[in-house]
Amino acid sequence: MNKYGKFAILMAVIVGSLAFLAYSGIQGSTTYYKTISELRDMGASAQSRHVRVGGDVQGQSIVHEGGAVKFILTQDKQILHVAYEGRDPLPDTFRDGAQALADGRLGPDGIFHATEIQAKCASKYAPKPGMAPDQLQPGNKPAPVSSPMRSSL
Repeated sequence: MNKYGKFAILMAVIVGSLAFLAYSGIQGSTTYYKTISELRDMGASAQSRHVRVGGDVQGQSIVHEGGAVKFILTQDKQILHVAYEGRDPLPDTFRDGAQALADGRLGPDGIFHATEIQAKCASKYAPKPGMAPDQLQPGNKPAPVSSPMRSSL
């Protein structure tokens, strides 16, 4: 075999190995967004997959126990018990009634074990009705821009 043939085989092995590593790395880090009902429908496969679940934090369900924070997510009359055992502090907007996303896995006990929590309070970021800038209010047109006119003497 000539030297170009050996080089081509070596390059094919290297490129194939890199492609395999890239593919397996992407597959290992994928997170699927599911609703609470979809998570329940997954059955036992929910215990082996990294999943992101969203919902509203049920009022007065946040309990700090030791190093964990337990709370209940609700979505369309479905509830999910969540235990957050992550090392990062909870977001400031994480409170009763806030919308939250929990990343983690469903445990065999039916409790979702989250490693990351993201929260937002929809009322904090949404504009109040009628409080949009004048340009965005219906019926209001922006004032025309006048150009300075030269006066002739």
